[in-house]
Amino acid sequence: MKKFIFISTSVITSLSLFSCGNKDNNTQEEEAKPLVKVEQVFATEVEQIGTYTATVEPELINNISTSTPNRIKEILVDEGFQIAKGQKIAVLDDVNITTYETQVANAKANLDNVKVNYDRAVQLLKIGGGTQQNVDAMQLQLTNAENTLAAAERTLRNVQENTVLVSPINGIVTARNYDPGDMTGALPIVTVAQVNPVKIVINVPESEFSKITKGMPAQITFDTYGDEEFTGKVTIISPTVDTNTRTFGVEIGLNNNEGKILPGMFGRVKLKLGEANHVVVPDRAVVKQPGSGNQYIFVYHNDGTVSYNKVELGQRINDTYEVVDGVADGDYVVVTGQSRLADGVPVQVAE
Repeated sequence: MKKFIFISTSVITSLSLFSCGNKDNNTQEEEAKPLVKVEQVFATEVEQIGTYTATVEPELINNISTSTPNRIKEILVDEGFQIAKGQKIAVLDDVNITTYETQVANAKANLDNVKVNYDRAVQLLKIGGGTQQNVDAMQLQLTNAENTLAAAERTLRNVQENTVLVSPINGIVTARNYDPGDMTGALPIVTVAQVNPVKIVINVPESEFSKITKGMPAQITFDTYGDEEFTGKVTIISPTVDTNTRTFGVEIGLNNNEGKILPGMFGRVKLKLGEANHVVVPDRAVVKQPGSGNQYIFVYHNDGTVSYNKVELGQRINDTYEVVDGVADGDYVVVTGQSRLADGVPVQVAE
């Protein structure tokens, strides 16, 4: 006997509605997930560039003054003047020069007289008309007379040098502290700075000490000249580390033939410190946390969720960033759709 199974229309309708409801719920759940785009990132060799703030200093500084107090008759230069080595800077009162010239003349005359007497004593000794004791005494007088003349000449030269002052270097006048008629004092009359070459002074973290070598090239820019780059080289590396800042000083020599670079200018220095194997990510992947200096990247995982990874960024390279820490080689990072994301949120990846 045949058996028949009857299913009521109401049951069929209920099953159909249940099936459609599940599909709708699944669709709604998928639509509720944030839609993101991801890119896979990889590690590569990245050239390491150290960037430092810098100050321009003169290569040499000369404070030109007199060794004895004197009245200034003329000052022939002013601040900003370009001057040459040996150029006359100032003229001081020469009232004492005549006195010292007279002393030199007297010392010369005395020396000539002593020489005559000494020669006479030697001749008398040769013919038996004198004694060795007398010759020795005249020899002592001759030595004293020579020393007296030398001292008088040194004094005269010193007075002359302190009467007409000249620059010992090529450079630029950076300070003038007196006017004609003033008496010289503790301050130099004029300060001259050698500005070709100039030296660029930077402070480098002690962690980079082994990467800096004497003679390595440096690229320097100045706010005054925009993107124009100047090339110098490391000339001095400090052998000590500042215990307060944990940095060491480095000096960079820079030719300044055109005189464009002035002492006191603010600059930025770039040094090539080798290479490192780091992940590089698109700049679109980096999220900056408002109100802090922290940066984050959303990393997509195989379970369909994302993690909010704090990262340490290195240098910017065109439209990418070097990531020192926080993202691994081969990770998938979110590049669009971050605004709706949070740590651990499931996402839908756009094709």
